[in-house]
Amino acid sequence: MEYQVEEVSPVKRQVKVKVPAEEVNAALSSTAAFFRKDLKLDGFRKGKVPVSVVESKFKKDIQDQASRDLLNVHFNQILGEMQVEPLSGIDLDAGQLEKDQDLNYTFSFEILPEIELPEYHGLSTTKNTVTVQPELVDTALKRLQRENSQLVPVTEERTPQSGDVAVIDFQAFEDGQPLENIKADKFELSLGEGQSLQDFETIVKELLPGATGEGEVTFPEDFINPDLAGKTVTMQVTLNAIKERQLPEVDEDLAEKVGGYSSVEEMKKKIEENFYNHFDGMEKSAAQKRLLDQIVSQVEVTLPESLVKSQLDSMVENRKAKMEQQGKSLDSAGGEEALREELQSEAKEMVKGHIVLMAIAKKEDLSVTNQEVEQHLFRRAIMSGQDPQQLKKYYEDNNMMFALRDSLLADRAMDLVYENALVDEVDPSSEGQKSPETEEQSEGDSSLGGSAS
Repeated sequence: MEYQVEEVSPVKRQVKVKVPAEEVNAALSSTAAFFRKDLKLDGFRKGKVPVSVVESKFKKDIQDQASRDLLNVHFNQILGEMQVEPLSGIDLDAGQLEKDQDLNYTFSFEILPEIELPEYHGLSTTKNTVTVQPELVDTALKRLQRENSQLVPVTEERTPQSGDVAVIDFQAFEDGQPLENIKADKFELSLGEGQSLQDFETIVKELLPGATGEGEVTFPEDFINPDLAGKTVTMQVTLNAIKERQLPEVDEDLAEKVGGYSSVEEMKKKIEENFYNHFDGMEKSAAQKRLLDQIVSQVEVTLPESLVKSQLDSMVENRKAKMEQQGKSLDSAGGEEALREELQSEAKEMVKGHIVLMAIAKKEDLSVTNQEVEQHLFRRAIMSGQDPQQLKKYYEDNNMMFALRDSLLADRAMDLVYENALVDEVDPSSEGQKSPETEEQSEGDSSLGGSAS
């Protein structure tokens, strides 16, 4: 086997390979022998079927398997000699193996570009100090009360109000005809929490238990179901019952139940500590982003198309998921193409930051072990309530393990830059931090990862 490498661009390599007929024949013969070893055919003993019969009966299968085996051997040898690692899949242009014929094929792939790093030790930045407002702890306590509340039936004759749970049947009508996809029985609706359209809640709040009422409901223009977006329907609602939340006292029993705490004070202290760690992590990430921006601004780099596409795909999926959670449709934002165009520039900046961090990791001889990757997946699975083995299998089946490793490696490089920086802590100009529930998450939480990339 002989090969020639062409540098198509700073990040793309194309390899032309020539395989002599002798090597092709050896690959086909070896694969045919493997097929023959355990083969059973009528009239022949196991493993004694003539090679000519095997080659005739299983020609296509033998060619396919021999091609895969031969090319994998070539890829490992060539990439090892080149001392490169493809960023994503290999693009292959190859014909079929044929006996007594040479094989010429081409494959191409992208790699991380070599870049000239500026000085990244001793950079200066600021980091906001963190204060946790008492109101945040109070809000968290109220949420814990609600999560541990009990729903009890309302016995008095009254209409539902915000804070209640209304048990309802409903059916939508358009031009007098029922809409089959907008109906439910014994549906429990929490009122005053933004779970439904205001027009719909207004109908419910005007009913007494056992009564039926109706009214017009207009869906927003960006409603997730495009068939209903902007449409007005007649909603018929029957109120079956009203339930109200019976909140537990904030006492030692609640503290024990939610976290095994011995006292209310210990529970409050833990809540405050969790808020602090969350906000401090956010402020550290912001400071790291400022440090990375300083480095990136001094670097010229050719971006691998595969990394940009992967990053953009992840950002688009994150935005789509967020819109679905808000009950909005992608079409209301101009469609996927418009969204990709909107996020393109940010995706490129994130890829550039990732490349810089990977270059720092290489220069500093940083590494991430397989055990550390698996430990990260285990923690992610536990936090999201998934099965660790299933999550690992998903990453392996979708060839995401290398990307995850690189993400952790980029994080390690970012931590090194931060640890060697001059960080001046300052009081934030704003009035404290927001609750995590009100924080807008960036599409930057992505496939490339990295604290600031």
